Parts: sequence; structure tokens; C-alpha cells
Amino acid sequence: MMLVKTTIDIPEALYRRAKIRAVETGRTLKDLVLTSLEKELDPACPGQPEKPTWANRKLRPDFEAALKAGAFSGGTDSAVMISEDRSSREDALL
Repeated sequence: MMLVKTTIDIPEALYRRAKIRAVETGRTLKDLVLTSLEKELDPACPGQPEKPTWANRKLRPDFEAALKAGAFSGGTDSAVMISEDRSSREDALL
């Protein structure tokens, strides 16, 4: 396949959004632009839907380790926790 180099002017805000999307999806800006052009020029081409950006995000290793260790077992209502904390602070003041 023969490649052709070209220069285009892109608004700065659009460039930033594209660069962020490329980083979030683990691609280069060049790959993102080429894929987008192919989709635009051949919309009838069946392809797999792109995963949403949030689906590509990973937990921090320390949080993931704590989660696996059972640090966040769930089942406790945050309103109850706040209420208990307030009560203990009020008792400490009295």
C-alpha cells in the first residue's frame, strides 16, 4: 500500500479531544484519524462497535489489590456510616 503525506489544519480543541481519545484507547493519533476516515468514507462496512472509553479504564493496582483482599465488602449504607460518625463526634464533644 502506498502512503501519502498530507497536512491539515485542525482546531486546537478538536486536536486535544482526538489526542485524548487516542491515548485512552491505546492508539496513535495517526491510527485514530485513519480509522475515523475509513468509517466516514465507508459507513456501510460492518464493524464491531467501539468499546466506550470507560470500559478501557483499569483500577489502580493498590486499589485492585485491596478490593481482592476484601477491604470493600459492601453492604453498608453510606448514610448510616455518616450518621454513626456524626454521633461519635457529638458524644466526644459532650
